[in-house]
Amino acid sequence: MSHTLGAREAQKQQTRRALLDAGLRLLENQSLSSLGLREVTREVGVAPAGFYRHFRDMGDLGVALVAESLGSLHAMIRAILAEQDDAEEVIAHSVRLIALHVRDHRPHIRFIARERHGGVQAVREAIAAELSLFADEVAEALGTQPVAQGWSPEDVHMLAELYVDRMLTTAIAFMEAPADDTAAEEGITQRARKELYLIHLGRRHWLDT
Repeated sequence: MSHTLGAREAQKQQTRRALLDAGLRLLENQSLSSLGLREVTREVGVAPAGFYRHFRDMGDLGVALVAESLGSLHAMIRAILAEQDDAEEVIAHSVRLIALHVRDHRPHIRFIARERHGGVQAVREAIAAELSLFADEVAEALGTQPVAQGWSPEDVHMLAELYVDRMLTTAIAFMEAPADDTAAEEGITQRARKELYLIHLGRRHWLDT
């Protein structure tokens, strides 16, 4: 009996995974608000009624994709925050990590870029909530560093939001660059380094104002 239940659960998870993958694939050239439930189920080869065993509606599928897309950024951000080397080296390494992350998760970054201001409210709110969570994590890490001594919690959080926004903007820029265009990628890399270093310089002299 337990073997049968295990097989059913595995099949259920496999179908859910297939629906998510199909949705992400179909969203490459369209927005979530224009994607139909039947398109997704047809892509997977299941009846439309089967969709509701996994998601309440297309918005619910979109929210699951948000968690998957932005959840993969947590490890990358933690790795960046753990760096203790020279600021310029940390920034250069951070930008390299972002570029590598985009190469491995291009469809997910494309989805976030399109739906961050898209027409599905539940998805917009889920993206905003995830980015807010990122900012909280970054603020907690920044607040323990010596350079943050004397900063108000509000200012530390503002700085965290700046870093998160630049990281996401840089990821989107890498995603939108033509494939295999090394010149475009190098341009994005250099600009991102300058932007992050500008934030770093402002951080060092914030209490001087």
